[in-house]
Amino acid sequence: MRFDDDADLDTSEVQDVRGSRIPGGRATVGGGIAGVIALILGLLFGVGPDQLGLSSDGSDPSVGSSSAAQVQESCLKGQDANSRDDCRTVAVVNSVQDFWRQEFQRRGGSYTDARTVLFSRQVGTACGSATSAVGPFYCPGDRRVYLDLGFFDDLRTKFGSSGGPFAQAYVVAHEYGHHVQNQTGTLERSQDGRQGADSNAVRVELQADCYAGVWAHHATSTPDESTGRPLITELTRADIRDGLDAAAAVGDDRIQQRYQGRVTPESWTHGSAAQRQQWFSTGLRTGDMARCDTFA
Repeated sequence: MRFDDDADLDTSEVQDVRGSRIPGGRATVGGGIAGVIALILGLLFGVGPDQLGLSSDGSDPSVGSSSAAQVQESCLKGQDANSRDDCRTVAVVNSVQDFWRQEFQRRGGSYTDARTVLFSRQVGTACGSATSAVGPFYCPGDRRVYLDLGFFDDLRTKFGSSGGPFAQAYVVAHEYGHHVQNQTGTLERSQDGRQGADSNAVRVELQADCYAGVWAHHATSTPDESTGRPLITELTRADIRDGLDAAAAVGDDRIQQRYQGRVTPESWTHGSAAQRQQWFSTGLRTGDMARCDTFA
């Protein structure tokens, strides 16, 4: 996975609060066993910590920020994205949002941007406070994606993914799939409190995987709005394999088998490894969000 070295990165789409203190943030999901339980319950790659009953103090991540705006200082060009994880995240966010803006316009709609917040350890959101243990998530209350970059190491060491730059891109694109769902009105279907292999919660997550695949299909042909050239210049077969491997690694069955020694489909919230790969592949193969109807 490579980016146009000369492209300008739009760091306004990413808020960097790593190292900041979040005033009043009571992170009620901790590390260790509590973190593992949170992952099994299903927030991994999920929607809003309020689903797990985290505190809802509504702290804004910009409050109390230190001089932690590393991406604004260091992530200026595509060449920076080719060498740094945080800059790569900025570039992927730029590419994903370039695609969805253009796709919504093509369909006669209007896409509203969402910022990604890079944090460390804990963060306050409109959906409640969360720690890094819950994994990446999207908060519909403030329309932001929250990500601790340390999760990319966990994806390899704790979940057995092969890792790699495109595995990281898949994670980001999945979260923006939730943002697309929020704008199209399908996200709320996951809020009925049900779990299980046939639940709306699973269908919403699989659709977000499909939307990530749709973006990937168009990633090397979507023109960057500042240059008119694609920001992503190369996706290899190895990159796609890494993305598929990451999708499988975070399947409910894989996580349950790894951490509780058995598979319990009645408690699924995200879908099996095979389902996650299948729907990501559907989006990747077709490039058509209309083919991502996981509710049919």
